[in-house]
Amino acid sequence: MADISYPLPAFYFTVYMAGDGIDAWAAAGHDASFSEISGLEASISTVDIREGGQNAYVHRLPVGSTQKNVVMKRGVVSQFSTMADWASQTIGSTLAEPIGTKTLVVMLLGPDHKPKFAWNIRRAWPVRWDWGTLNSTRNEVMVESLEFSHSGVNRFNLGIT
Repeated sequence: MADISYPLPAFYFTVYMAGDGIDAWAAAGHDASFSEISGLEASISTVDIREGGQNAYVHRLPVGSTQKNVVMKRGVVSQFSTMADWASQTIGSTLAEPIGTKTLVVMLLGPDHKPKFAWNIRRAWPVRWDWGTLNSTRNEVMVESLEFSHSGVNRFNLGIT
């Protein structure tokens, strides 16, 4: 039976972490679920060049790609977290040692629980860790945010049916 094309829900995803230089598809170290991920985007910066005597248009030339930091949010859990340990070591570093980068893989899952798309976040490293606000007048889950700088994001269609 052929796979029917349909829009995939944005709420069913998982995150994996691997060391720098490790193939993302062999990534190990499933850490924890995240409730929100933002910054999975890339764009090309351009520069406008005016041609002498030509007033009808402007030449727009590419100058390089840019990407935003990726931000991942999740509820704080009391169990050991490889990602939290890495963030603690990096953000609390004295910079006497090189910062260790990782490959982060975000996989969007279909209703059959199989990955349909993946975003490979190359050479990522934590630049910010926000534990949220403590407030005794609210009954809410404490949410932490991890922000990562990186060298680029690639999207892959996994084609798994």
